Amino acid sequence: MVALRLIPCLDVANGRVVKGVNFVDLRDAGDPVELACRYSAAGADELVFLDIAASHEGRSTLVELVRRTAESVTIPFTVGGGIGSLEGITELLRAGADKISLNSSAVRNPELISDGAERFGSQCIVVAIDARRRKSDSSRWDVYVKGGRENTGLDVVNWSKKVADLGAGEILLTSMDGDGTQEGYDLDLTRMVSEKVPIPVIASGGAGCIEDIVDVLTMGSASAALLASLLHDGVLSIQQIKSELLLRSLDVRPLES
Repeated sequence: MVALRLIPCLDVANGRVVKGVNFVDLRDAGDPVELACRYSAAGADELVFLDIAASHEGRSTLVELVRRTAESVTIPFTVGGGIGSLEGITELLRAGADKISLNSSAVRNPELISDGAERFGSQCIVVAIDARRRKSDSSRWDVYVKGGRENTGLDVVNWSKKVADLGAGEILLTSMDGDGTQEGYDLDLTRMVSEKVPIPVIASGGAGCIEDIVDVLTMGSASAALLASLLHDGVLSIQQIKSELLLRSLDVRPLES
């Protein structure tokens, strides 16, 4: 059995880590390289580094910042934001990324998922899905792109099944409704997608306490929990979370002594 993972997320804009609520009202949360080193040393299983303004601004991810960050950590590292071609994927992998996260570009050009998986391996291709619950039907969610600014009209569950069929190795599933609220993950959303696809699902959006993390890894059937505000604001540490998860007999990688 593959161990459950805790993954700090570094949302970057203008060279700084930022965090907001429901994808708006961004505030500064620190230096990306410094935070990456801190979380790597603290026992995080992986890191996710997202240039959150790249797609909206129509530019590529900040490669030099990726290179500096990747050189500073000792754990697997996913990079996303504004990646629209195989050449862009190649550039970031050469800069030190272990995986690439596709979001808007995957919706615009689904073949990028299959082409990327074929050239680099499915394990390198993560598809990020930003989901918002429909007001007209609370049992369904829409896929948003361009940093949560544009509703594609795609159904999240159907899109999740398609990206898995195209060869994605993981899905990074963010509840836009829960993002930054620290009120808990969307368990219905996470469980529904996790049960419909044969690949790991990383749950994102809403972690506020250890109980939220336990719930999404058990009732939500997630393979990993993405963490941001909870760690950036010092509410909890990786060590505190892992220690509690181990006490509850959840299969996480122990901290090194």
